[in-house]
Amino acid sequence: MKIYINKYRDHWISPYTIVNYMFFWTDWSKCGRRKGFVPDAEFVDNPAWVDKAVNYLAPISQGIQWALDRVHPRIEYVKIEPWDTWSMDNTLSLIILPMLKQLKKDKHGAPFVEDEDVPDYLKSTSAPPKENPWDTDDNHFKRWDWILDEMIWTFEQKVADDAEDQFYDHTESQREPDLEKSVKALKVDQQGLDAWHLRKNNGFKLFGKYYEALWD
Repeated sequence: MKIYINKYRDHWISPYTIVNYMFFWTDWSKCGRRKGFVPDAEFVDNPAWVDKAVNYLAPISQGIQWALDRVHPRIEYVKIEPWDTWSMDNTLSLIILPMLKQLKKDKHGAPFVEDEDVPDYLKSTSAPPKENPWDTDDNHFKRWDWILDEMIWTFEQKVADDAEDQFYDHTESQREPDLEKSVKALKVDQQGLDAWHLRKNNGFKLFGKYYEALWD
């Protein structure tokens, strides 16, 4: 597999920006103040004629954007090899896990998380009453952190080849030379293994449910 995806391109040049640069010496030019061409005084609104000029410049800005989008497009190169789909779930997990970790580290917000997906202490009903109906409750961001942690844990288990070893005790079975006796002597923490599978399956379910919420 070969993947190269660069950052998003922003080729939009605002008509207001064009006018501000064209008249950089005026006291209403934001660009002029920002570049130090004129003193950075209190805000002065644009003259009325600027809004009319912007209407004429808008098609030019759109044309520039159209041209730059084609001359300098975002690169999205993905090449899939046959072996990448031999165990596609593992292949994708190697990519998903570091992305989830970076998302948790760099995120700037949180989507709506349903109470049914988190422990009782994180539910909205467990938070102090909101001052206004449109406010987020005190557990809003904590719920999303918990969901991300469950996703990260799930994919950590998926990429680890020895994740299930913790539930098997080979101490006695390795002493038995006979295969049948060795298998019978193997000790399995079935309760722990079942709980591990349930948590992992729930993590995959959460990943699918909140897939479109994976944004920064």
